Amino acid sequence: MTEKQEWRKKEKQFYIPKNKPEVINVPEFKFISLRGEGNPNGQEFADVVSTLYSLAYPIKMIAKKMDAKPAGYHDYTVYPLEGIWDINEEARKTFTGTINKDDLVYQMMIRQPDFLDDALYTEIFETVQKKKPNLLLDQVEFESVQEGKCIQMLHLGPFENEPASFAEMESFAKREGLTRLSKIHREIYLSDIRRVAPEKYKTVLRFNVTE
Repeated sequence: MTEKQEWRKKEKQFYIPKNKPEVINVPEFKFISLRGEGNPNGQEFADVVSTLYSLAYPIKMIAKKMDAKPAGYHDYTVYPLEGIWDINEEARKTFTGTINKDDLVYQMMIRQPDFLDDALYTEIFETVQKKKPNLLLDQVEFESVQEGKCIQMLHLGPFENEPASFAEMESFAKREGLTRLSKIHREIYLSDIRRVAPEKYKTVLRFNVTE
């Protein structure tokens, strides 16, 4: 039997970094994702996240129960929620360094196993759509993403304190002779914010760099 793929144990380099900056090359991974904008404390954002999970868990369970397993199949732990964050075009024009959460633009995503191809994804998607119809499901994208060279760091504490970690990461980049490509960044959420106090949040921060 193929060993279960547990990201916390098998892929620490991508998900459990130290709380100091490091350079990493992130290969191509598959994701389901949903795009949105506005304050992440609102209902729209909550609906985006719940929609992704409403598909991520069936993908795992339906594949596991198939008599004829997909090529390359292995059991796995569902990957953590991730988000790519930016601000809208209007906010860019007047940006002064302080972000209004209502101006945020995001793409939330959950990584998928390598054995999930377009045909299997479509089959499982249609099953989920019939059982639990959801208007947002039609907006979910299944795609491959290769981040390439990045700087990442484990941020400990509230999201509001992230600027200090980003400043540390940018200083590290300068010392390494690297340049941050843009203010767009990725966050990977290792804590369940419904159960963990903000001072104990663990979030992977990552942005792209070039020589």
